[in-house]
Amino acid sequence: MDLAKKGCVPCEGGMPSLGAERVDELLREVPSWQVSEDRGTLSKEFRFSHFAATMVFVNKMAALAEEEGHHPDFCVRYDRLHIQLTTHAIRGLSENDFIMAAKLDDLASATK
Repeated sequence: MDLAKKGCVPCEGGMPSLGAERVDELLREVPSWQVSEDRGTLSKEFRFSHFAATMVFVNKMAALAEEEGHHPDFCVRYDRLHIQLTTHAIRGLSENDFIMAAKLDDLASATK
């Protein structure tokens, strides 16, 4: 399955978050990402050559997030960018989080 080719779909509150088996299955598609112990978030730290390169990526990430309607939490530390994905409406992980992770990996590969 190529998650990066899929699009995020709006989630409604009240939907269940993904079960452990499905999370593990989708994580195999984005192996450089980590799932939190409670299986509520997906995170990764990206490294760049310098602050300006980090911010170029952040701006591209913001455009992608708007396009997909799925917005990550993130923190910039000079040449590092920590990204955390979760589906706030369901207070846990949805397939959208894994789709966004795959798209961000592709974006990082294209940006370097």
